[in-house]
Amino acid sequence: MSVIHARASGLVPSRVSATGEQVIAVEHLSKRFGGVLAVDDLTFRLKRGTVTGFLGPNGAGKTTTLRMLLGLTRPTGGAALVFGMPYQEIPNPACRVGAVLEATDFHPGRSGRDHLLMLAYAADLPARRVEEVLSLVELQGSARRRVGGYSLGMRQRLGLATALLGDPELLILDEPANGLDPEGVHWLREFVRGFAAEGKTVLVSSHVLAEVAQTVDDVLIINRGKLVLASDLHDLIARAGGGVHVVAPEAARLHELMLEQGYDTRILDTHELLVRGVTTAEVGELAGGAGVNLHELSTSTSSLEDVFLELTAKEA
Repeated sequence: MSVIHARASGLVPSRVSATGEQVIAVEHLSKRFGGVLAVDDLTFRLKRGTVTGFLGPNGAGKTTTLRMLLGLTRPTGGAALVFGMPYQEIPNPACRVGAVLEATDFHPGRSGRDHLLMLAYAADLPARRVEEVLSLVELQGSARRRVGGYSLGMRQRLGLATALLGDPELLILDEPANGLDPEGVHWLREFVRGFAAEGKTVLVSSHVLAEVAQTVDDVLIINRGKLVLASDLHDLIARAGGGVHVVAPEAARLHELMLEQGYDTRILDTHELLVRGVTTAEVGELAGGAGVNLHELSTSTSSLEDVFLELTAKEA
């Protein structure tokens, strides 16, 4: 679903948010569907001019949160504000916010160009903008083809073109890399970074951290509707920096000793530990001083995906 409101009263120059203005502010947001709590007391903010990855497993509550931000779903509790107000109260919303929630909201018998022309007319945007966005998403060569013959990747590009019609300053994208080949993913990454470089803001959801790791500045991870982690990407990379893998018959005892010394340590198995922020020599000296026998000491590294899975597994 591409979200664009009608009667936007003409294309206006993109207005970068005033300094200090919150682009998105989510406060204690909740949504319940019957007995299912899809979003649970969620709070976060987005900074201007950044790309934020909104991450979580399938069913974590990402799309429900985005729908509440865009006024498509009413919250059970809390608030979801865009530029300091509910989305429904934004003047000329098509000229401030562009969103793509799915790439299937197209009439299969209509051409890509006609789809965009219809929406431009509904939003009172000039027809010339259609050609501009077709060029931006590199769909000029397929603009006359019926959308029913488009690949999923082409539909993703058409959805993005729809979101860009009003030259917005905020983009909200739900799983935008679905259906894109490696070249398309690279193109999307460059486009998003260029968009943010103009002082604009992007919120992009995904259930795969690797898809957005080379694109985002900040990361929000949710699971079962709850916020698991809010971090900038550099801190998350540092967290994935690895540590020391330990195999010892008394791993539980060594685990307690490491915790007492203030080390970040985690039990992997009955006889295995992972200790971060320490060298193999430091672990060996501490174990030797306490009379703990060691069977193996080795350095270990984690990928960002490992950290993502670890965090969501803890929340589950």
